[in-house]
Amino acid sequence: MAKKALLSIDGQDPIELPILAGTEGPEVIDVSSLTGKGYFTFDPGFVSTASCESEITYIDGNAGILLHRGYPIDQLAEKASFLEVCYLLLHGELPNATQKADFDRTITLHTMVHEQLRVFFNGFRRDAHPMAIMTGVVGALSAFYHDSLDINDARHREISAHRLIAKMPTLAAMSYKYSLGQPFMYPRNDLNYAENFLYMMFGNPAEDYEVNPVIARAMDRIFTLHADHEQNASTSTVRLAGSTGANPFACIASGIAALWGPSHGGANEAVLNMLDEIGDVSRVQEFVKKAKDKNDPFRLMGFGHRVYKNYDPRAKVMKETCDEVLAELGVGDDPQLKLAMELERIALEDEYFVEKKLYPNVDFYSGIILKAIGIPVNMFTVIFATGRTPGWIAHWNEMISGSYKIGRPRQLYLGQSARDIKPLGER
Repeated sequence: MAKKALLSIDGQDPIELPILAGTEGPEVIDVSSLTGKGYFTFDPGFVSTASCESEITYIDGNAGILLHRGYPIDQLAEKASFLEVCYLLLHGELPNATQKADFDRTITLHTMVHEQLRVFFNGFRRDAHPMAIMTGVVGALSAFYHDSLDINDARHREISAHRLIAKMPTLAAMSYKYSLGQPFMYPRNDLNYAENFLYMMFGNPAEDYEVNPVIARAMDRIFTLHADHEQNASTSTVRLAGSTGANPFACIASGIAALWGPSHGGANEAVLNMLDEIGDVSRVQEFVKKAKDKNDPFRLMGFGHRVYKNYDPRAKVMKETCDEVLAELGVGDDPQLKLAMELERIALEDEYFVEKKLYPNVDFYSGIILKAIGIPVNMFTVIFATGRTPGWIAHWNEMISGSYKIGRPRQLYLGQSARDIKPLGER
């Protein structure tokens, strides 16, 4: 017999509410019938609300678990490439050798962008934030690739997914090159996804650029570890935009806009800004003391996580990657990186941080890696968006492929009751 919850309201018969159970996670009370009975639920930030059903990602913040289609994130980051994870998110299973080769080839053949997009970039100021450019350019893709925008056609959705995954690193690199006034670099079909991104970022027509395999592997892991994270603010935004029937390029642009916020995608950028504020290793203890003081507004960025109340499962792999990159580049003497490593040491050993489980998270390590590679801070969120694109697309496609309703949250109205307008002279 199905479980039910009883909602008791004074003077009324109890209201029966079905209790739903997923594969993993807590049971969910279905309150969708309350509207017909004259009630809404009140849940600011939707923190206690399941807005949809999904088979893509599962998170248990208390246990430090992150699964994509059932696979633990650390295993995916260590044993699979980013494009394999993209395939997994889109199709539900990891590819076999033939499927992987076909998918890799398809993405490679879609990495170039329409030549007129080069002209489109000229409409932006050179000092524009790369995320501002990305929001505009990705949204504009529907004006260049309008041959496959029928969202009710599975093949059209697949083509759009391939185009978005393939072109995001190209557009990301173009936004960086544009800010420098350097020529755009065309992608190369002999390079893999991460290698191509690094080549387009740091290469130039005047000389050959050889991609460092250690750095390429690190970039691939960064993309993988950001591929999806359940119903976060940007993913929910993509779903909400998609529920109107909007085209996939517009939906992903809305996700990029939501990700731009400092409380979401700007976390690794905030880590570097915090390191700038501390300034020197000699001041670490001073700022650690400030972080422990409840009355001090200073907060250590990159430690702890809103969802993970234990260790961030992505952080272990990212720490290993961070150590590999710093060793490969030999940048251990960089003052900012030395400062970061000292903060990490304290956080892992200090009783205060251990007790409160304020461990370094994925943003802490990814910020350090990107800094070491030479990627400017204002590009950090762009790289986050590039990695998160397959997750956004997977959620959008999952919704469009099934039955869905247009998103329409309600409100607890606290404004004026109905009233009449007085003549101008009587107000």
